[in-house]
Amino acid sequence: MTDEEEAFIAPYPTLLDPAAPQRRHDLREVLDALRWIVRAWSAWRMLPTNLPPWAAVHQQSRALDCAGVLQDHGPRLRAAADGRGRAPDPSAVILDGRTLRSTPESGHRAGYDGHKRTKGSKGSKVHAAVDTLGHLLAVRVTPANEQERAQVADLAAAVQGATGETVELAYVDQGDTGADPALDAADHGIRLEVVKLADAKRGFVLLPRRWVVERSFAWATRFRRLAKDYERLPETVAGLHFVAFVPDAAQSRPLGVYFSMTRSRPELWTCRCSERIGVVLV
Repeated sequence: MTDEEEAFIAPYPTLLDPAAPQRRHDLREVLDALRWIVRAWSAWRMLPTNLPPWAAVHQQSRALDCAGVLQDHGPRLRAAADGRGRAPDPSAVILDGRTLRSTPESGHRAGYDGHKRTKGSKGSKVHAAVDTLGHLLAVRVTPANEQERAQVADLAAAVQGATGETVELAYVDQGDTGADPALDAADHGIRLEVVKLADAKRGFVLLPRRWVVERSFAWATRFRRLAKDYERLPETVAGLHFVAFVPDAAQSRPLGVYFSMTRSRPELWTCRCSERIGVVLV
């Protein structure tokens, strides 16, 4: 983690003084260890010795996950980082899903994706919502046999909660065609627009808008912990996706511009304080 990223990200995982007596390990080193786990992939007990003990990093990650910090600060960082003359919150999103193969840890909740038709393979499906720049807004993890259209309502509710109900349009693929997904999205004030393939498709076709979420999935595959479903809990898979996408948001805006924004928008420093009171820091 660079100094710029630390200054950008540090207010979100904790609001306590870095010199608080109950802290035995530097927060930056704990976050570095968590990002190393996601990027390089290893068992928790195989953390390098120049990072904090694995038990401390695991405990802190679980505490942040249970408090909703990982899922909450990603969209807020995106709003603070967007320095391209856009509105702070998006008005359009893209919804899609990708299938992850299961492992012995996640096998008890795995399902078979009939659409992919991968012989002998079961796994989980990651349903994601990204803005038009590819920044992650919401994630839901289900067995691979769950239909994407059945997750539209949950994703729409999560997106509106993350953006302050500014989203009006969602681009989806042909799997979300039908009245039920449209009604589920309309209940949250979102209109679905299905991006269809050309009737005479030959070879690779770059679909308008849809390519953005596919690029986001490609970014996620660079993090080896996200190449398969290595987690026992689906909430952990979702939280680690936000860990992977935070550096992208942090690098989108110069640090000086971020400081000027936090002075004018102090709520960026105090998001969800009440939920973090019970987090045990290490």
